[in-house]
Amino acid sequence: MQDNYPLFYQFHFYLFGLIAIVAAITFVTRKSPVAAVLWLVVTMFCLAVEYVMLDAQFIGVIQILVYAGAIMVVFLFVIMLLNLGHPSEIADARGLGMKLLAGFLGLAMLAEVGILSKTGLPSGKYAVPAGFADRQFAKYGVVGAVAKPLYQDYALAFELTSVLLLVAIAGAVVVGRRREENAS
Repeated sequence: MQDNYPLFYQFHFYLFGLIAIVAAITFVTRKSPVAAVLWLVVTMFCLAVEYVMLDAQFIGVIQILVYAGAIMVVFLFVIMLLNLGHPSEIADARGLGMKLLAGFLGLAMLAEVGILSKTGLPSGKYAVPAGFADRQFAKYGVVGAVAKPLYQDYALAFELTSVLLLVAIAGAVVVGRRREENAS
């Protein structure tokens, strides 16, 4: 069973990467800004899972708290404040096929959580060695222990997330101005 873990992690790494790409494409192609923001939250969640699988748990949690939490709430607040979304446009999964697919994916993820809760997480290659955090804090300091992997090892993913947020803000402004011009 221990030999299946690298394949298990590799499969899920690519699975969540694919889900992130599909959700990002869906985010860009939505007409409703509210639905677009919700798809961006899915993208941010998948990126957080990728960070966790790369042993950057702190960055994964920050990804969810800051980006998927706070920034998306601000986006939704601005969209609702500008009245850019219509309630009938919010539901993206309108057809029966989409609802069945969403239900199947939800059950599959629930089954994975059940399997992990029974078998536990692997130890060995993917476990953090004892005293690792203490050595990192002693070597780089508290801020450096977080900043070094963030700005060196995971700099590309961090910058891509920043660019994605910039594009989302620009898209929200363009959609807001277009609807404002049509209303006048």
